[in-house]
Amino acid sequence: MHISHEAIYAALYVQAKGSLRQELEAVMNTQQVLIRGGTKRKPRARNAGILSRKPWVEGAEITTRSPDVDDRAIPGHWEGDLIIGKGGKSALITLVERTSRYTLLGHLPDEHSSETVVETLQAMVKDLDAEQLKTITWDQGVEMAATARVKIKDGCQVFFCDPRSPWQRPTNENTNGEIRRRFYAKGTDFKAITPEHVAWVQNELNETPRQILNGATPREILHEVFKRGANTA
Repeated sequence: MHISHEAIYAALYVQAKGSLRQELEAVMNTQQVLIRGGTKRKPRARNAGILSRKPWVEGAEITTRSPDVDDRAIPGHWEGDLIIGKGGKSALITLVERTSRYTLLGHLPDEHSSETVVETLQAMVKDLDAEQLKTITWDQGVEMAATARVKIKDGCQVFFCDPRSPWQRPTNENTNGEIRRRFYAKGTDFKAITPEHVAWVQNELNETPRQILNGATPREILHEVFKRGANTA
């Protein structure tokens, strides 16, 4: 087994706070550390939402998110993205809770305009209470533009990663990779996929024991952390 310096930086970054976090940021910016596969990490733009004319990002940059979100011991923080289907028309919404890795899927067989994505997200999280849904972290895709004027749910804050920084949504990125490997290969036309099959895939993801969860399933961990929270409230 070989451990790279990128892996060490990434592990430290997740847990770091305060001055240590700032120092790690400086190192990763200066050396363009590669956190996960793909291109080298670009220096983060503090005013990315303003300069790129993305009003839904302005004021909701990941740099404004509480450092407590980085601690997986605190449940209720989610990461989301789209898996785009064949021809760029259909899509699948993936929403993953950071602590439990519990996954919600949204089926978009026809299009993925911002209005459709936000309405689907609202339906996906309607049964979650304020403790179960505190934040959602997304990339800066235009599919979330409607969040500048519409809330996903009362009490839920939406934050946006820096451009070209998928490593800031690691749980979601890993889940998307698993979905691609196990269920829907690249180029899948989600219009040809039934809602029932999407629901089956969601259940399979949440009922699969995970090594990172010490053999428990995401569903079991989700119930455990929120039951524990209710008992201590």
